[in-house]
Amino acid sequence: MSASKSARKTRAASRAPLPPPRTAHTGGPRRLFLLAGCWIATRALMLWLLTHDQDPLLGRGGVSREVGQLYVHWYGILRHGAFPSGDPLWQYPPGAGAVLLTPALLPGLAYVQAFVALTLLTDAAITLALAYAGRRPGRSLRGAALWTAGLPLLLHIPLARYDVQVTAFAVFSLLALSRSPRGGGAFAALGALVKVWPALALLGTPRGRTTREAWTAAVVTAVTLLALLTAVFRDPFDFLRQQGGRGVQIESLGGTALMIARRAGWPGHTHYQYGAVEFVGPQVHEVALGSLALTAGAFVLLLLWRLRARRWTPATPYDAALAAVLLFTVTSRVISPQYLVWLIGLTAVCLTSRHTTQRPVAPLVLAATAVSVVEYPACYAEVVSSSWTGCVLMIVRNGLLVSAAMVSFIRLWRSGRPTPDRLESDTPPPDLATIPASFRTGC
Repeated sequence: MSASKSARKTRAASRAPLPPPRTAHTGGPRRLFLLAGCWIATRALMLWLLTHDQDPLLGRGGVSREVGQLYVHWYGILRHGAFPSGDPLWQYPPGAGAVLLTPALLPGLAYVQAFVALTLLTDAAITLALAYAGRRPGRSLRGAALWTAGLPLLLHIPLARYDVQVTAFAVFSLLALSRSPRGGGAFAALGALVKVWPALALLGTPRGRTTREAWTAAVVTAVTLLALLTAVFRDPFDFLRQQGGRGVQIESLGGTALMIARRAGWPGHTHYQYGAVEFVGPQVHEVALGSLALTAGAFVLLLLWRLRARRWTPATPYDAALAAVLLFTVTSRVISPQYLVWLIGLTAVCLTSRHTTQRPVAPLVLAATAVSVVEYPACYAEVVSSSWTGCVLMIVRNGLLVSAAMVSFIRLWRSGRPTPDRLESDTPPPDLATIPASFRTGC
């Protein structure tokens, strides 16, 4: 009897469902609590820094002045149904006006208070989205951790600019692509209407149905919202005139070259115009044209990668977006510290996937972020005067960004090659969206 009873127990145990495997990528409640505690502590510190913005090391009020004066001024114009016309400081697509109007959703607070509160809510939403994505099988919480710990490296700057909101559109677009290409396309279009660059989130979509659905949704969303903004507001495209007149900002790659030339005797000087401190003098126009040529070259490289890539992974859209934004950032005529918010967000999305090729890029982006807040706001006077201290800071910061862009694109390029155990084909792996549901469930 005992042998029979033992056999029955063995058969019952074999039929019992096995517990789900524990993986290092899903993360447990303990890690989530630690992440939440870190987010609360770091954001409290950022708020404290914002309230002490008058300190010399924090910029003597220069960081908060943009939201406290400039955004408030634009808010007053936008409330009356018009975009700032003829204002050389207004260089943003029409969607930016909608973001600057959002503090009206919190009528009980002053504009600056409401703006900061909504920025923190958006920041929290990004963290939650990254954490949710990181909890899925085969994913990692490293992305949420990098965003949580990396954003405070910019001190209080992210709370006084609307780049967190722009980054949110790109992050949501990339994270939505695998499940809803149309949703990913819509988010990318919303971000592009605010600050153009989130459209690059769609650069790495797999060929076929996913790309068609994503780009169709993006175009429909953009056209619909542009029509709506044009109907509601006056002068929605005046920003194009102001954007075209921009020169070479002192923190850009071209600006670094002019800083060194200034130390060597170049007669140019700096001047505040178009919302930034730019160089004025001989050869500045040629340097600006050189930056535009480099941007065009970056676009050609990305297009060539897209045409030649034969291998896609779940992380390819993430990696392509980061590489593209890095290339366009380093070749731009302007590289403001808040641009690092974009790069931190995109790097965080890459790190949610174990398939990403961009892990070596993450420390370079974080290092560039840390140097950025030394040059602005702490040592901005040194950068404006082109002192040796300012030159060294800009060489290091921009050198890190150039290194990150090169490493990112090279790794993206190599990831597109077919692996040795795969036959080369003119088409990428089949898009899952094109496979009937009955076959997908049976695999």
